[in-house]
Amino acid sequence: MLENQKHLFNLPEDITYLNCSYMSPMLKSVAQVGTAAIYGKDDPSTTKPEHFFESTNGLRKAFAQLINATSASCAVIPSVSYGLANVAKNLKAGKGDNIVVADEQFPSNIYAWKTLEEERGITVKYIKPPKEAEGRGAKWNAAILEAIDSNTKLIATGHVHWADGTKFDLKAFRKRADEVGAILVIDGTQSVGALPFDVQEIKPDALICAGYKWLMGPYACGVAYYGEYFANGSPIENNWMNRLHSEDFSNLVNYQDAYQPGAMRYDVGESANFILTPMLTRAIQQVNDWGPQNIQDYCETLAAPFIEELKALGCEIEDPEYRGRHLFGVRLPAHIAMDALQQRFKEERIFVSVRGNSIRIAPHLYNSAADLAHILETFKVAEKAL
Repeated sequence: MLENQKHLFNLPEDITYLNCSYMSPMLKSVAQVGTAAIYGKDDPSTTKPEHFFESTNGLRKAFAQLINATSASCAVIPSVSYGLANVAKNLKAGKGDNIVVADEQFPSNIYAWKTLEEERGITVKYIKPPKEAEGRGAKWNAAILEAIDSNTKLIATGHVHWADGTKFDLKAFRKRADEVGAILVIDGTQSVGALPFDVQEIKPDALICAGYKWLMGPYACGVAYYGEYFANGSPIENNWMNRLHSEDFSNLVNYQDAYQPGAMRYDVGESANFILTPMLTRAIQQVNDWGPQNIQDYCETLAAPFIEELKALGCEIEDPEYRGRHLFGVRLPAHIAMDALQQRFKEERIFVSVRGNSIRIAPHLYNSAADLAHILETFKVAEKAL
């Protein structure tokens, strides 16, 4: 079992931060890399042509290790919307086909498909969660599987739902996708880095991750995995680095029609970003050192007593087999008012997120039992106030 890692961060002592699903705090080691990179441009003569590619190769290697992939299958992206735009451009589908999505996802994993609906006449099928609390996760998974049919060309979801941590059975989705000839596209932003993900086991066709949450990196830098379906695809952007032989600076004016092999063709322009890319690389290296399963175990041990006490207060929390340990939603009973509880959070300097009718709690290795005790007491005080 990992020990508390708060000493690796600069989190203020006067806050209770249970909101990694919103944005991770900065690791001291990542901040040091960023600071050094900023001052590194004082002397631009030290930046050599090979550094443009060494920077991204290091990030690909770290991400590939995390998800058990090859570096060649990993791309450097600025955002989830960018990564999904590459998927949308290369999706082989048209009028009469459909895309199945878990409803109430983060907008980036919806707008990409709504655009295809408007432009190509593809139907987007939104599978809503069941209203009843009992067996909610199991029933939602079953409804998604049932919605997939012979006209489905793409299944889009997260590993866990961004708003409340509901866990999706990606192996079952993969099996069903293979039966109908669909691809499986995962937004891993709220899971990869804290929840184990193995591309050899789950076999997604694409995995898209923002870097500033569970990957512990900076904003505006992310990573993606693209499988065989996209091996010879066309990227949304034409930049000099994603063309074949771009490593040879002396030959750049001999323009190339061919793209770089593998997923590098989907890299964003200026992917070498000499500040953000090294920062995200260092962050993912630290996540690899910790190990996502160890993070899950730590969060489970930390939160388990707290969850049981919340249930005793009448709160609804998803069954363990259908939620992440690092991110879970708490739905309030009628006798605890959401607005009153939020006011208490503000007064106590407790940081969580409210998404829909769910309070999203997202602990990490920098949290302690005292943090969970603090938020639990706030729930109890809010209950008594009514």
